[in-house]
Amino acid sequence: MGVTRRRLATILLLAGLSACGHVVPPSKAPPPPRHRPTPAPRPTPAPRPAPTPSATPTPSSVAATDNALAAGVAPGPAIDGLAIDRDQAERALAAFRLSCPSLLRRTDGSGLTRPEDWQPVCAAAQAGERDALGFFRRYFEAAQVGDGRAFATGYYVPEIRGSRTPSADYPVPIYGRPRDLIDVDLGQFSDTLKGKHIRGRVEATNLVPYPDRTAIETGAIEQTAPILAWAADPVEVFFLQIQGSGLLRTPDGEVLRLGYDSQNGRDYTGIGALMRQRGLLGPGQASMQGISAWLHDHPDEGRALMRENKSYVFFRLISGPAQGALGVPVTGGVSAAVDPKFVPLGAPILLITDRPEASRLWIAQDTGGAIKGANRVDTFWGAGAEATRIAGGMSAHGTGYVLLPTGTLARLRAQAPARPTTQQGDGGASIIP
Repeated sequence: MGVTRRRLATILLLAGLSACGHVVPPSKAPPPPRHRPTPAPRPTPAPRPAPTPSATPTPSSVAATDNALAAGVAPGPAIDGLAIDRDQAERALAAFRLSCPSLLRRTDGSGLTRPEDWQPVCAAAQAGERDALGFFRRYFEAAQVGDGRAFATGYYVPEIRGSRTPSADYPVPIYGRPRDLIDVDLGQFSDTLKGKHIRGRVEATNLVPYPDRTAIETGAIEQTAPILAWAADPVEVFFLQIQGSGLLRTPDGEVLRLGYDSQNGRDYTGIGALMRQRGLLGPGQASMQGISAWLHDHPDEGRALMRENKSYVFFRLISGPAQGALGVPVTGGVSAAVDPKFVPLGAPILLITDRPEASRLWIAQDTGGAIKGANRVDTFWGAGAEATRIAGGMSAHGTGYVLLPTGTLARLRAQAPARPTTQQGDGGASIIP
């Protein structure tokens, strides 16, 4: 999302073939509107099989609003009335502590919080709070952004087969960031373009789009990009790019950690949605595992299909645990990728969904190229077979709440323009707009 993040963070294949974009290691028809959702039962430890997801995003996941304030913010229900598992709260508190330094210094793109809002909360967290559930109940209030309808996918840390040297068994290059790739912050040129970035390269005196996936795979950057390693399987590399980071295991047992470094600036296209539209997936194939199997069974068609996703990710070798866009280690079952225009990076999120595994507290520590809009969450599950299974089939719908420091909503209400509104949330009228 960063794990993705930068992950492009992952994105569920079915919702568009997931990206976390989100880690450096990094959408389904909406439910009927509900103004007072009933909390889901407390999550159970054993995940259930994933339902067959749809590729149609929820309306909130594709909302064209600029940030959370533009989408509308309303008070949610009292936190002590929501089902939060005590053990999960402890894990969320540990991850939240890692987020605090960033919360205290960075500008919140959602418009919801200021660094000073987080000072009392982070001071309490860093003081060694032991009652995690009580901590979240005492120091936070729930806020509903937009209609509150959440859509959650999953991402993980993939492990692929590879080598430090090329051979007939390892023919697929894994590229580092090219020397001629340029990032441009358009906000430096115009206030109307604040928050917008593009990537490209210079040809003569012009900035032009960077080569797309097809051009890169046919040799366009051989002279400008370092090759970090060589992989055995192009499909595995494709999924590695979707996840945004991963592990490469060599024949002699060496494990290289690959983290997200950059991307070619081209738009991401989820091939899972394309395959559904073209009738390429049969019953039970609409999952990451099903899509991977189809690509392997149809190598020529699969190569052409993957190239319809023009986005291409560049990696770097890393040491230590996977990190997300926030620059802190991400934790399986706790960290999540979000759109920072709608959720403060570092803030807790509570999901109440039709998937028990996803219904818990998450900490927004990552972003993803395809994780866009209000209440769009990409949940991180770590590494290993179980993480791959859960993330590959994750497609959860329900309600999402952003947890803000107590008093934030009152401040936003006091600062909001005085004008009537009819938009309602669980706790009353929308504060903004």
